[in-house]
Amino acid sequence: MKKLLMLLVSGMIAGAAFTQEQKEMKTDPKEWDNKVKTELALTDEQVVKYDAVSKEYGDKIDVVMKDASLTKEVQKEKKMELKKEKQAKLFEFFTPEQQTKYNALIEKKKAEKPKGY
Repeated sequence: MKKLLMLLVSGMIAGAAFTQEQKEMKTDPKEWDNKVKTELALTDEQVVKYDAVSKEYGDKIDVVMKDASLTKEVQKEKKMELKKEKQAKLFEFFTPEQQTKYNALIEKKKAEKPKGY
C-alpha cells in the first residue's frame, strides 16, 4: 500500500512539474512584444508600427488556429507563412542593427523550446 501511495504522489508531482514547464514554454505575447521593444530600443514611431503589425498578424494567426477545417499540419504551415510575412513587414521599419538583434532573439527563443514543440 505504501508503494502505491508513493507511486501516486510521485506521479502527481511529475504531472505538476510538466504542467508548469508547459506554461513557461508558452511565451506570453505581451511579454514577447515588450522584450522586442526593449531589446531593440524601438523609437516611439516604431512602437506604434510594431503594435499595429503584431495585432494584424496575431489576429490572422488566431483565425488560422481556430479553423477546424484545417489539419494541424496545415495550420502550422499557414502560421509559419504568416510569421514570415510579419517579419518582412517589421523589417520595413527596423534598422539593420535592429533586424540583426530581432533575428538573434528569434533564434534564442527557438533554442529554448524543447524538441517536439
